[in-house]
Amino acid sequence: MTGEALLLLVVAVALIAAAIVVGVFLSRRRSARLRSQFGPEYDHAVAARGDRRSAEDDLEARRRRVEELELRELTPQERTALTGRWEAVQAGFVDRPEEAVLEADRLLAQAMADRGYPRDHIQDGGRREEDLSVGYPAEISHYREAAVIADRSRRGEATTEELRRAMVHYRSLFESLVGAPAHAVPTAEVHQPAGVAR
Repeated sequence: MTGEALLLLVVAVALIAAAIVVGVFLSRRRSARLRSQFGPEYDHAVAARGDRRSAEDDLEARRRRVEELELRELTPQERTALTGRWEAVQAGFVDRPEEAVLEADRLLAQAMADRGYPRDHIQDGGRREEDLSVGYPAEISHYREAAVIADRSRRGEATTEELRRAMVHYRSLFESLVGAPAHAVPTAEVHQPAGVAR
């Protein structure tokens, strides 16, 4: 091998090594950015997909899709109206827990619509969850649990304690989405059957 050929080989190997190092660096930076933005939802997506790269592609797609939406803050009047409706739903939990949980889910959907989320996204449970995960990654696991309980409630399978937990989870996301606390009944005062630990 001539000196010139050897030099070309060394340069080629160096360029390939540099490209690999840059690729690894960019991949790690992307992972760190997504982990920081999505928090526990990042780990959930990786576990659900079974593949980090596929999960990261999905999270990036969610982020881009939500960035294209024309989301807005609620007016003070809208916030007051939604919070008032929430207080009524929460107060109704005592006598009709199943209906209150389903109404909490509908009210959350209404708050999303008022903020500018598309109705077709809201009506599609998977898309709703994905859209919410972008702006509310800390609350999305709680929302996911509440949605499962609401589905069980529709089949008559949820216990009163599960329904109470669903209300607490819905309230957490509702408050974040609306931007104001729903004050009516503190968490511990959503009535529970006798003997259920608070």
